[in-house]
Order: sequence, then C-alpha cells, then structure tokens
Amino acid sequence: MSLYSIGEVARICGINPVTLRAWQRRYGLLKPQRTEGGHRLFNDDDLDTIRTILGWINRGIPVGQVKSLLEGKVEALPGGWSQGEHRLLTALQDGRSNKVRQLIIELGREYPAASFVNNILRPLRERLSSGDSRLLMMRSQLDGLIIEHAVMCMNAARKRPGTPATLTGWGHTDSTELWLEAIVRCEEGMQVEILPVPLDEPHLENLSGSQILLWSEGKLTQIQRQRLLNWVEQGLSIILLGSSAVILSAGEDEPHAESEPALLPHDESHTILQMVPLRKEGKK
Repeated sequence: MSLYSIGEVARICGINPVTLRAWQRRYGLLKPQRTEGGHRLFNDDDLDTIRTILGWINRGIPVGQVKSLLEGKVEALPGGWSQGEHRLLTALQDGRSNKVRQLIIELGREYPAASFVNNILRPLRERLSSGDSRLLMMRSQLDGLIIEHAVMCMNAARKRPGTPATLTGWGHTDSTELWLEAIVRCEEGMQVEILPVPLDEPHLENLSGSQILLWSEGKLTQIQRQRLLNWVEQGLSIILLGSSAVILSAGEDEPHAESEPALLPHDESHTILQMVPLRKEGKK
C-alpha cells in the first residue's frame, strides 16, 4: 500500500495541511503513521477516509459530528453550515471582535477554505446586507476581519512553494470578494498578490509573469469581451471569476464561436472559468 506525506495528501485531496492536522489533533478523525523523524504518513485507506470526511462536510455536516459518523454510531443530521454562521453572527452582535477573529481562524482550520468561504462567510455577508445601518456596520466589521484573515493566509502561502498569482477586480465589484477568493486560492497552492482597488481599465499585460485571477460582476460588455480575447491572444493566463464567469459559462453572453476564447470549467460549481486561446485554423 502506498504511503503519502501530508503535503502530498493535501495536493491529492485539495485540502490544507493545517486542516488535516486539526482533524487529527482536535477531533481524532485521522490516525496517520509516523516516520522515525515524526513526520506523518498516510496510506490509501486514509485518503478514502479524508474523501469521506470532505463529502460530509460539503453537505454541511458539523466537523464535531464526523467522528461518530465514521464509527457508525449516529445518522447524519441535516446540514450544519448555519451553526458556524450563527456563531459568527452572535459574536458580531455582541461586539466581540476578538471572538469573531478566533472563530474565523478556528473554522478556517476545521473546514476546507472553499467550503468555509462559500457556505459560511459569503452567506453571512449577504445576510448583513439588508440595508439596515446596524447590520451594515456589522458587515463592515466582518469585512475588516476577513481581510485580516486573508492577509494571514497569503503570508503563510508565501512560505510554501506555489504558483504566483495576481487577483484583481474589473469594473464595479465588491472588493471584499477579492479577499475571500484569496483565502480559497492560497489553500490551492497559489501565492496571491491582491490589487485591492477594482479597475475599469486594467492593464493586465504588466502581469504577464503571473497567473491572473480576474473578478468581474454582471454581463460582460462587447468591449470587455474583446479585451478579454486580446489578453488571451497575447498569451496571458487568466481565470475569470465572479458572476461574469457564470453568465459566460451559461452562454447568456451570446459568444461568437469564431472569435471567443475557449472556456474551461475550473471547478464543479462552474463559477470560475479558465480562459485559453482557441487554436486558429488556416484560411481555406
């Protein structure tokens, strides 16, 4: 049976080593072997267990319930994403910034970054966007702590081997989404730099040595689509993010097959598309 280091398991399963350590130490979900030097070694059965855990977590099962599920002691309860959201909301309502900070770190270790961001942080921000001034104030406080956590993740990612990436907004966008996306991308092995102010006219040619993560909201205009095509034809490596990617993916942007870049789904949610140039055929 093959043996894998914690770094190899992280790459295979798409999960942060910090999360794997938390699952072992705090919850007793994993029991890896150890080398003589004390390094963890996982086998194929451990990988199957990790995939099972991820499956339950992606359904919203609380991490604290997973051990009993693995042991077959209980049936899975309904999804628990709302529990994490409620804990953060309660701390915000009580004005306990340090508690919110602690919970963000704790939940960020317990859950894969994409699950944490998409199922807890983004829904909570939406919940605090009703227009009520008190809720908007809490959202602003939360945003500040999200940025703080993202910076921590970005600094940690720079200490590991990874792909250089630049994340920027295009047009009118919610700038906090850039920091949320940075949290996810750092766990995927990217060393992210953020241009925090969205730009109407980004000059991406200056970023040719980096993977470009381009966040955009709403339907792309004809001019934007042409600019996207020009960037791709210049050989830039671009991943389009945000609702613009969803619209383009769904075909609602009415692309022209002969002039549009090819769109490849980047993950199962199809909220992200990687742009790659079409192979041009010679004229007949």
